[in-house]
Amino acid sequence: MSLIADLKSLEPRQRSAIWASYLGWTLDAFDFFLLAFMLSAIAKEFGTDIKAVTVAIMLTLAARPFGALFFGILADRFGRRPILIAVILAFSAFSALSGIAQSLTQLLVIRTLFGFAMGGEWGIGASLVMETIPPKLRGPVSGLLQSGYPSGYFVASLVYFLLFDQIGWRGMFFVGIAPALLVFLIRMHVEESPAFTARADKPRVNPFAELARNWKIALYMIVLMTAFNAFSHGTQDLYPTFLQKQHHFDTRLTGTLTAIMNLGAIVGGIAFGIWSERIGRKRAIVIASLLALPIIPLWAYSTTPLMLGIGGFLMQVAVQGAWGIVPVHLNELSPGAVRAMFPGFAYQLGNLLMSRNVVFQAGIAEGRGDDYALALALFGGVTAVVIAVWTAFGPERRNADFVADARSAHE
Repeated sequence: MSLIADLKSLEPRQRSAIWASYLGWTLDAFDFFLLAFMLSAIAKEFGTDIKAVTVAIMLTLAARPFGALFFGILADRFGRRPILIAVILAFSAFSALSGIAQSLTQLLVIRTLFGFAMGGEWGIGASLVMETIPPKLRGPVSGLLQSGYPSGYFVASLVYFLLFDQIGWRGMFFVGIAPALLVFLIRMHVEESPAFTARADKPRVNPFAELARNWKIALYMIVLMTAFNAFSHGTQDLYPTFLQKQHHFDTRLTGTLTAIMNLGAIVGGIAFGIWSERIGRKRAIVIASLLALPIIPLWAYSTTPLMLGIGGFLMQVAVQGAWGIVPVHLNELSPGAVRAMFPGFAYQLGNLLMSRNVVFQAGIAEGRGDDYALALALFGGVTAVVIAVWTAFGPERRNADFVADARSAHE
């Protein structure tokens, strides 16, 4: 009840920041995951195999850290709000352009540009909302913000369920222009971050010097996010293909089971984000990640739609339960003067280091007669253990004062 009362006490500007950041990440993920449902269809049209098309996912992930660095530096220099608007317009445009690609090469180029734009959203959105809300609400709001990712996957699964058979893969990408409408909400209702405003009259820091000065925490975060990205992408990106190729499910059943999986992810992200305010960031991440281990057999090796649905739901409770703490944990550990750039760059650099993840998994599966269950189980199990161990030995800085950090940052 106290959480509900705290949420009700938020000022309109704080609520707007939360919803803008949440919806931005939701729609960003929606555009990204549209491709996951259409690997088979695209491969068929361009006369190639699924593994070749998964390179588009790899390039999207690989481009994201460069976008996080570029747009993050701009957001630390000019403010979170205007750069967030530019990022959303950019990734929406590249999503729509994906639908007119005339060859696999063109599609790969467009998805690389999409990844560059997509890379800027998370870090800017997370810093905007974490710097705007009261410290006691960072855990719950972190879970909500990160649940935008499975929310976007959930919306993509619904669009696939309802429209794919009618509009095909090209039409699906045209739907991806919808996130541009979010810009109107941001322009009308979202105010600038108080932490950024607190540094408005101070000299600008060199972002690369800040990275060098804080290299130890940067290294810790990059390794952590490499494992985290292998955990999420290794259990999500090939899941629709797993259902289509290994179980031979049709469009509707694939869409339904993927939607159920993402409902579990939303529940996990929000629940563990709330819990992290009581037990701490590190402990919540460790518990959630280890929870995945006993679920793997049910999730990867069930044979009926019912059991696959239960397994998918529970697995993503664990995966996104751990992820739900990431926005607040990374922002609390980051230097105040470059908070729009630092956590987003670490997050997306982890994406770059694991960008061949989906290609590697597809190779494992296809080399063993489309055994996608093995590929999913391997990545889910190994990365869960790595995250738990690395997190347990890492730092924690709960309830850091972001405005004070910004004012006292090295000049």
